[in-house]
Amino acid sequence: MIANLPTLRIDSLHIGFPVVQAALSGYSDWPMRVIAKRLGAPYTLCEVMLDQFLVEVKRRARNRHFLYISDEEHPVAGQLMGAEPEQFAAGALRLVEAGFDVIDINFGCPVKKVLGRCRGGFHLGQPATALEIVRRTRDAVPAAIPVTVKMRSGIDDSAHSRDCFYQILDGSFDAGVAAIAVHGRTVQQRYVGPSRWEFLSEVKRHAGDRTILGSGDLFSAQDCFDMIEQTGVDGVTVARGAIGNPWIFSQCRALAAGQQPPPPPTIHQQRDVLREHWRLAEQLYGERRVGRLMRKFGVKYSASHPSHAQVRGDLVRVRDGADWERVLERWYMRDGPGQYPPRSVHLNDSVHLNDKEC
Repeated sequence: MIANLPTLRIDSLHIGFPVVQAALSGYSDWPMRVIAKRLGAPYTLCEVMLDQFLVEVKRRARNRHFLYISDEEHPVAGQLMGAEPEQFAAGALRLVEAGFDVIDINFGCPVKKVLGRCRGGFHLGQPATALEIVRRTRDAVPAAIPVTVKMRSGIDDSAHSRDCFYQILDGSFDAGVAAIAVHGRTVQQRYVGPSRWEFLSEVKRHAGDRTILGSGDLFSAQDCFDMIEQTGVDGVTVARGAIGNPWIFSQCRALAAGQQPPPPPTIHQQRDVLREHWRLAEQLYGERRVGRLMRKFGVKYSASHPSHAQVRGDLVRVRDGADWERVLERWYMRDGPGQYPPRSVHLNDSVHLNDKEC
């Protein structure tokens, strides 16, 4: 059993278990969040949405997946990214209307096109604008709904960037933000090199009893608890390590309960989740769209199968539900032990997924 495991709270919202699913652009939609919730994630964040999009989006069937949530996944946060403080607040209200329990402000996305449009991590170099966004959002959102912030450790490793980081961190808490998640890399780093957990330790010491969540290089249950133990953060947000691996949350709970080590999912356990994920996605997106959307998940799920390369090769060619079932019949019908996704899978894919943890 993990000693002195913190109980996570975000303002008045009781989360409890301190390992949650991060917002993942293009991934953490309703089906992914529901699967994670069922497998032990106490709290999830939706994929990041642009304030301008939220203000202008029409309530049509084709767009319903962006704001779709269900009773079983609460508490769930809506994450928002944008450039203009006024529009940011209006976008936040759309998330409130949709029923999200927390509004999360994204100041962490390192993608070049996002930075070029003065969004995401760009704001870490503009403390005045960042704090204006925070204040307007906090003022616009009902007091009962917590507002949180996602940050990286700065634009770069300069002293000026460090000063900007702490100005935004302290100013956000002063403005009423309930928690801040910090990724241990700079915007300039993107995903190159290891996440600097020692920076998270420094941030938590600075923040005191204010709620800090850590992020970066969390690919196993042990990673999650190592970060909590080594840095003192109040909780962790699992990002790339949760794509195609929702079992990381049940493994965390097993590890916390004293099971050493929690086993990877069996082939049949994987099959059942793959089948359910497809069903939920088809329910949300419709039969015509689901095949293309699910291929990217299939590629990541395949990393838990002992015949990873062959399974991946079949899943990447899936076009419809019949194809998906054929892959399950070929590779998942005979039960047996699974495997933990090789760390190399996450590191190799980071080149292609470096815009996902926004």
